[in-house]
Amino acid sequence: MSFAAAAIQMCSGVDPERNAASMARLVREAAVKGATYVQTPEMTGMLQRNRAAAKEVLRDESNDIIVKTGSALAAELGIFMHVGSTAIALDDGKMANRGFLFGPDGKILNRYDKIHMFDVDLDNGESWRESAAYRPGSEARVLSLPFAEMGFTICYDVRFPQLFRAQAVAGAEVMTVPAAFTKQTGEAHWEILLRARAIENGVFVIAAAQAGLHEDGRETFGHSMIIDPWGKVLASAGPTGEAVILAEIDPAAVKAAHDKIPNLKNGREFSIERIAGEISGGAAA
Repeated sequence: MSFAAAAIQMCSGVDPERNAASMARLVREAAVKGATYVQTPEMTGMLQRNRAAAKEVLRDESNDIIVKTGSALAAELGIFMHVGSTAIALDDGKMANRGFLFGPDGKILNRYDKIHMFDVDLDNGESWRESAAYRPGSEARVLSLPFAEMGFTICYDVRFPQLFRAQAVAGAEVMTVPAAFTKQTGEAHWEILLRARAIENGVFVIAAAQAGLHEDGRETFGHSMIIDPWGKVLASAGPTGEAVILAEIDPAAVKAAHDKIPNLKNGREFSIERIAGEISGGAAA
């Protein structure tokens, strides 16, 4: 069964209520265009580099405005509504970078906490320590939906192919990669990583992104994308500004890709040995 998928590109600011209103407007636009599955970017609810200020406005899951709005939109529009992620306050003082998938009745079908923390120092002077504020997840899931088997990742997870492979082996036909990629890393790697994950696993990849210059001063890469199992970009957005992109997702294309390149079946266990490459005495033969 094919379905119409939409990726929502946003430029979230520091006010969760304003971001929730933007999300609702864009999701309704996607539904009017025929989308039955809609994905928003990583950190839909707020991009705020000042963590003390962020914690003042964050709420737990039951009181979070993005969660409430996502649930209400799913029920109102009769769609599968995927909040790519938003920051959720936890009991231990840390936060979760958590994604939610809501069914057409507004109920939560799946939660996913970002597993890999973005702890990097970039050569343009940007330094990020996601693990200082966020508690990483430890569980990946493949969710059976009426139209496809869906796997879940968030942003930096895209650099860990083993996460995608494990979900593909478990049956995932569509992998989701909501993101807030930095401009520098996005220019270098965003499209190549997304297409690689699609090709090497023979799956669709849907990646809604943050885009442009944000209120907190960071700049994200944009270029939201939907990619097919052969690595073809079916839809893409620009580098800045809001956007709604759509593509038809046909899970039969996953089987076709696996039939052509059956690398999931052909994978083999192997051992690895580290050896010294020293040459002792004499000339090389």
